[in-house]
Amino acid sequence: MCGICGLSYSDHRIPERALLEKMNAAIAHRGPDSDGFHADAGVGLAMRRLAIIDVSGGDQPISNEDGSIWIIFNGECYNYPEMRAELERRGHRLSTKTDTECVVHFYEDESDDCVKRLRGMFAFALWDEKKKRLLLARDRLGKKPMYYTIQDGTLYFGSELNAILGVLPHKPEIDLEAIDLYLSLQYVPDPLTVYRGVFKLPPAHTLVWENGAARIQRYWDYSYQPKWTASEDELIEELRSRLREAVKMRLLSERPLGAHLSGGIDSSIIVALMAESASGPVKTYSAGFQEQNFTELPYARAVAEKYSTDHHEFTLTYGDIPATLEKIAAHFGEPFADSSAIPLYHLSVMTREHVTVALNGDGGDEDFAGYQRYWLDGFADAYARAPRFLTRGLVPSIAGLFPDNADRPVGQSLINGLKRLEQLPEIDRRASILRWGSYFSPRQRAALWKPEFRFDSNNAQNLLARQFDSAEGSYLDKTLYTDLHTYLPGDLLVKADRMTMAASLEGRSPFLDHEIVEWAARVPDQFKVRGRSGKYLLKKAFAKELPKSIHSRGKQGFGIPVSAWFRGPLYDWSRQRLLGAGSPLLRWFEPSALANILEEHRSARVDHGKRLYALSMLAVWAERP
Repeated sequence: MCGICGLSYSDHRIPERALLEKMNAAIAHRGPDSDGFHADAGVGLAMRRLAIIDVSGGDQPISNEDGSIWIIFNGECYNYPEMRAELERRGHRLSTKTDTECVVHFYEDESDDCVKRLRGMFAFALWDEKKKRLLLARDRLGKKPMYYTIQDGTLYFGSELNAILGVLPHKPEIDLEAIDLYLSLQYVPDPLTVYRGVFKLPPAHTLVWENGAARIQRYWDYSYQPKWTASEDELIEELRSRLREAVKMRLLSERPLGAHLSGGIDSSIIVALMAESASGPVKTYSAGFQEQNFTELPYARAVAEKYSTDHHEFTLTYGDIPATLEKIAAHFGEPFADSSAIPLYHLSVMTREHVTVALNGDGGDEDFAGYQRYWLDGFADAYARAPRFLTRGLVPSIAGLFPDNADRPVGQSLINGLKRLEQLPEIDRRASILRWGSYFSPRQRAALWKPEFRFDSNNAQNLLARQFDSAEGSYLDKTLYTDLHTYLPGDLLVKADRMTMAASLEGRSPFLDHEIVEWAARVPDQFKVRGRSGKYLLKKAFAKELPKSIHSRGKQGFGIPVSAWFRGPLYDWSRQRLLGAGSPLLRWFEPSALANILEEHRSARVDHGKRLYALSMLAVWAERP
């Protein structure tokens, strides 16, 4: 696990060491154990290492035998023992015990297809000296990041934006269209960043830089067709076997290892499977809140007790918040509005005090349809077709009589559900996540921007609709495909990577093994959603491993009491960020619209908690030099 960065000149100059050191210093938190550099005619490579595998002998950059191919690698390939064995059978001589060296030799044999050999999470840069060719690659699901830009005939790349921005000859302009997308989605979707001309390499893509030109290509995708025809019992056995294998592969480590335990179904299953293979108690780590409606700590304790884990807890209070917001904004490098980054940051800091690697349950909802909106979407379609007097008149009027609480999921709050119904007729059915989200609707965004900064109100919907239409299968299949290509890599995995790496902690996600994703896609709908519940097959397969209190509860998610905070102790802080003298938001947004959001929220007429969080984090980012 590392941070990587570098550049490649089209005129084949040798980069200055000081330039590479400056890039590398910006991502030192990603790899506190060592650094490494390689400069050649046309390329400079730099990395920071968090040593997990081959701790004593795996320093990077790593080359082949004659030094003609060099690589810097961020991530883990969990199949590297099999990779090593195959390479040795082919006659390769390996000088380290790392997965990184395997990539070099597969490139020698298979060129860019080497990426298809890797099973895990990764982003790497590989320099072919003989061909003067740079290969950048990112893993299939997007667990590890890769940013890049081209200026004055030079390609710059890095694991985080901060590694690039500080060395560019021309400061890039802010992309306001990207900010408009952020208001809808809570993140800036790939390949965009908040800066014009600076991009994210999309998941499952490679970039080849050669002769002053970049060529980007997708190397993997998956299909929801044809569906498995096996019986329910057969599918259960297959799922248990596959997930057990995925967990076991991720227990390979020379450094201490534990698990993040939320108290939800997915992380609880991971802990149960870890306990099967562990020689001693599994180390588990949980975060909760003083506010009892939001904390899941009792559920996490139930799992910890069942498996006799070495359990640790962190309780988040408001006092931990203001300073944290500044810290996490710096690590994301662009606006990011998923407030669950706050507890994950503190959880990661606590976890790193004891272990270097932590498994988690990320991906279970996207694989097996765990979110409430997957079963609510059918109802939403029927509602959107209802008479206008009902959808635009009666129901909104009734819902308006009650204060909402956007902190709570729509599946757990009747009032919240009714209030979301108002926006259903104006949002494309293919944009499921926007239907049920509590961020800015098209009308709210239009009211926010100053007249000179108007954008297409359907930008975010169109982005999601394109992904939806590119998939085959049922409505549920297409929605899951959309989430796995947008929300997962754009939000959840960005959050997971930045917050764990901020603490120099490696996170591993068995549910996001690409072979499990491929297999889960072909599981029939009836084994995912039944009635008002998702993850049917997953729950059934691991019913014996889960405490009854967890097996029977609905999806809660990593909710944050931001609505209460912005109505109370964070109100003055947010007002200063939004409307104070010198607020960067006043360049783009109507002051009256910002003031209205603040006051509607403070008076509890409308719950704007998550919108205030998004605006505040935008301001904190924009205030940074």
